[in-house]
Amino acid sequence: MPSRSNELHDTLVELLGDGACLSVQDLAHACRMQTAWVTERLATGVLQGELQHGQWRCSGASLVRARRLAQLETTFDADPELAALATDLIEEVADLRQQIAALHARLGLPE
Repeated sequence: MPSRSNELHDTLVELLGDGACLSVQDLAHACRMQTAWVTERLATGVLQGELQHGQWRCSGASLVRARRLAQLETTFDADPELAALATDLIEEVADLRQQIAALHARLGLPE
């Protein structure tokens, strides 16, 4: 059974696409964080983005990841690297669940 956060992730990525369409300011606003917060995470590689004409641009997947990072950092006072590790694990579990569901569907097994 897909979780609400997985459904939100899929919806946001579908709406925004994989192309880099969000500015640092857009991402900061969506996460309720300062632009410096986003820029620091882009610079350290915790968030992925593209430099276009000297400006960072991020995809819909980056928006979902940034929101998750912000939530972990603020709720649990986690440092950015720990929040990134937890986010990586959450994303990996979601991917594995999707693969299992696809395999079940392919084999005609109940979920």
